[in-house]
Amino acid sequence: MENTGFATWIRESGSIWAYPIVLSLHAIGMGMLVGFNWALDLRLLGVAPQVPVQSMERYLPWAWYGFWINAISGVVLTFADASTKMTSWVFGVKMGLIVVAVLVLVQIKKQVFVKHTSNGKMLAAVSIALWVCAITAGRLMAYLGPVSGLKDISN
Repeated sequence: MENTGFATWIRESGSIWAYPIVLSLHAIGMGMLVGFNWALDLRLLGVAPQVPVQSMERYLPWAWYGFWINAISGVVLTFADASTKMTSWVFGVKMGLIVVAVLVLVQIKKQVFVKHTSNGKMLAAVSIALWVCAITAGRLMAYLGPVSGLKDISN
């Protein structure tokens, strides 16, 4: 994967249209997905009680747009450094946490917006914890496990 022309260009090009733009899109997608998710989670936990929970449903599509921006940009970033990412236990932890966090968001949608129950507090707390851990794992990838760009100079 990382030996394709596209992945090499993303990784090695000095162009702003390569790695910097893809990484920026990843941050924007995360802001959309996690930002909305946290706003909803905090509302379910009692913050801003003057805002009706049901009114927040109209922002769900924006969270999903953010998810897809993140998914696509994340695949591109992974292709650009596949040998490092695909062998990193931290990357595996990050991806597992994201999968569970998205499943929790789906459950929140079902419980709060479809079934109209007020059972979202526990899910909201779990959601916040999962996103904190996923983002932290993403940042720790630069410091734990195989680190991109490092060569074995011991030989």
